[in-house]
Amino acid sequence: MDSKKLAKLQELAEKIDFNDSRLNQHYQALEEASANIKPYAGYSTLLRAQQYTSLEELEIALIGVPFDFGVTNRPGARFGPQQIREVSSMADGPMHHESGIIPSQLCRFGDYGDVNFASTYNLDQGIEEIEAYYHKVIDAGVIPISAGGDHSISYPILKAVGKDEPVGLIHIDAHADTGGPFNGSKFHHGGPFRNAALAGVLDPERTIQIGIRGRAEPHWDFSYDSGMRVVHIEEFYQMGLDKVIEEARRVVGDGPTYISFDVDGIDPAFTPGTGTPEVGGLTPREVQQLIRGMRGLNLVGGDVVEVAPPYDPSGNTALVAATMMWEILCVVAESVSEKSA
Repeated sequence: MDSKKLAKLQELAEKIDFNDSRLNQHYQALEEASANIKPYAGYSTLLRAQQYTSLEELEIALIGVPFDFGVTNRPGARFGPQQIREVSSMADGPMHHESGIIPSQLCRFGDYGDVNFASTYNLDQGIEEIEAYYHKVIDAGVIPISAGGDHSISYPILKAVGKDEPVGLIHIDAHADTGGPFNGSKFHHGGPFRNAALAGVLDPERTIQIGIRGRAEPHWDFSYDSGMRVVHIEEFYQMGLDKVIEEARRVVGDGPTYISFDVDGIDPAFTPGTGTPEVGGLTPREVQQLIRGMRGLNLVGGDVVEVAPPYDPSGNTALVAATMMWEILCVVAESVSEKSA
């Protein structure tokens, strides 16, 4: 190799600063706070965020909801938040590689811990406890991004998030989750969005459900009857990703909007660790692009649900979930920043 070219390469190799000055600021702040912990050391938090016990310092709270009382068949999602924390060292930032978003420089966010349940047997009481917990979060002016838990948790969360104004919904899932009472309870994981609409906290006409498929289809009449936009997996591929994003943005408009992602929306080849796997689903890449396509919307929260670690010893399902939580954090952090600008 030419000696001048080699010398130039050696000079480049000795450079310690990042090309993006924002990253230099980020890592400098970590060093000053003595927070540059190795990914294999320390305690685990959601997206390796700093742990908080007070809402006063937060704009976005990352919250675990270890709850699976609402499952219709296979339990295990109560262990989801714990495993998502464990794999978060492989899914955190600091910078989103495509958008360039650095959430920590846009707003204050942190791991606010888990909802603590008084009983491990009472479904109705658990739903009430989740709602009460999230009312405190919302009343403090903090936006929640949650790790479930089964999908029944979205209903009490939405009761808090939509208490002042019904929200729109970007819902990525295999199942529409608008079923009626089942086995004597309306609080199962197949009915949260029916419940939320009936409670007046979710606007069905500003709701889009993406990736729907499978044998549970007869249970989703409420979605169609109430005006929700249902995009079955077949239509998703007929329309194409960009058109689906365009449709989602049209449906929710500029009103307050919540993102809910169920890992069974993705094909179980990628996310087997879930209670109700449904073959023929989306890829992780497609879900990432869907979430990124929601930049600029009026986002007021989100959740990632249905990670059931007992069915995936590899931890890959939790890694996908943590990655999607990171994607949601990025677009929500940008939304928070734009509102406060």
